[in-house]
Amino acid sequence: MKVCVIQPYYSQNSADTEKCFRDMLALMDQCDDSMDLIVLPESCTTPAAVNADEYYECLERYTPVMAEKTAALAKRCHAMVCANYDWKSKTGWRNTTHVFNCEGEEIGLYFKAHPAPSEADSREEGGLGLDCSYSYEYAQPYVIEAEGLRIGFMTCYDFYMYEAFPALARQNVDLIIGCSHQRTDTHSVLETIGRFLCYNTNAYLVRSSVSLGEESKVCGCSMVVAPDGEMLLNMQSRIGLGVIEIDPQKKHAKPAGFRRPPKPHWQYIEDGRRPWLYQPAGSMMIADDDHLSYPRICAHRGFNTIAPENSMPAFGAAVALGAEEIEFDLWSTRDGVLVSSHDRTLDRVSDGSGDICEHTYEELLKLDFGAKKDEHYRGLHVIRFDEILRKFACTTIMNIHVKIWDHEELDPRMEQIASLIRQYGAEKHCYIMNSNDKRMKEFHEIAPEINLCVGWDHNKEDMLSMPKRALAVGAKKVQLFKPYFDQSSVDFAHEHGILCNVFYADDPEEAIRYIDMGIDCILTNDYLRISNAVRAHLSK
Repeated sequence: MKVCVIQPYYSQNSADTEKCFRDMLALMDQCDDSMDLIVLPESCTTPAAVNADEYYECLERYTPVMAEKTAALAKRCHAMVCANYDWKSKTGWRNTTHVFNCEGEEIGLYFKAHPAPSEADSREEGGLGLDCSYSYEYAQPYVIEAEGLRIGFMTCYDFYMYEAFPALARQNVDLIIGCSHQRTDTHSVLETIGRFLCYNTNAYLVRSSVSLGEESKVCGCSMVVAPDGEMLLNMQSRIGLGVIEIDPQKKHAKPAGFRRPPKPHWQYIEDGRRPWLYQPAGSMMIADDDHLSYPRICAHRGFNTIAPENSMPAFGAAVALGAEEIEFDLWSTRDGVLVSSHDRTLDRVSDGSGDICEHTYEELLKLDFGAKKDEHYRGLHVIRFDEILRKFACTTIMNIHVKIWDHEELDPRMEQIASLIRQYGAEKHCYIMNSNDKRMKEFHEIAPEINLCVGWDHNKEDMLSMPKRALAVGAKKVQLFKPYFDQSSVDFAHEHGILCNVFYADDPEEAIRYIDMGIDCILTNDYLRISNAVRAHLSK
């Protein structure tokens, strides 16, 4: 694959704006059809230092020209082209990288994930007042698939957010497109950042910037860097085109510790990462399911003694009180939205009737899911799976009972469930509970990184049935169902490395008996009462 980075001259004098823009277009004209990927720098439509008023004048004047020129360049060279010029949304202009395929069709829009303060501040505060509203919402790294490659993006200020590198690495990108300026950094700093990014993502970096003049020691450094950190191309402050051949499929694997097989650096780091120390929920983040200590108390359907079951108040109360785990149930609406409710039918939990699966999400939103518990909760709506993840991911362990898998006629939504868990970085803070071994095996193939918990199969005679099934499907846990287990169930499970939940205990004396049996996690509908009793017992 032949890649080309374009590095034009950037003037500190706004009077040079027109000339700098025309010179950049001339560099684009030098590209030819031997190139497969062409990358231009950040802010192509403001190619010189301008004030806020001049900035917007440039956008209005040059954006249509650049959009047409970029599409034509892609088509003429039969190459993918990435160019950064602001895009006007309904709420204002955004710092945007546009991606065109070899037919000249726009196939991607990357909005700069970390707009700089100078972009985000209002014009009254001395900034540009760009639309940065999107950047305050949770989002996965933006990735597109084109030409058989997974392509990620970073723009200027994004390069300094090192904590974002692991999230990008987990997307398994082949290329990272960097449209940038970084006008105050020296060449050595820019080289270090580029090498560090590639080594930590196992991807190639194709970065285009601007030159502040052939003698400048800052800015510039349009570069191509390999996954092992090797600098393949570095233009430093040279004005013009930088062209080089790369093989995006060629990755880097390193020795991953004593006697361990080679793997990418980011995967080696992930093996030992302790993210609860620093991301993504800050001080509220807890150790993951593989590291959080036992025994635990799991708030079944949340702290549903005081709030409607499977509701945000119930989950929030449990988490605020220190619940190591919460449990909830998943169904799918008629239009494929994953929602939480214990029952398949609506009659007991809402003012509606019929099956959840027979209603659209919009229809469910018209129902009240709180008043049947208490008038103080009137107005609660059904909650989506992604709403639970957005609010509570990594602040507790989530025991997710996928109720739709209990019914063969329903779409299992496996890819959707796994995708949402991954989207919120909660793979290690969730586990899936179900009694359908076939479904569990299928999910394990899709998402082997997410733990499984085997549920009861209505076998009232064989006390070892559940742990044996757990071994067969690759589950790390069983959720024993009283009274159909005994000490032999727990002992056999522990001998084979299987952890034991029990459903359920709302009586403190019963809960303490389970703890003395060696039960690892007790599900309860009365979280605070049971938690206090167990903690007092363990402290003796």
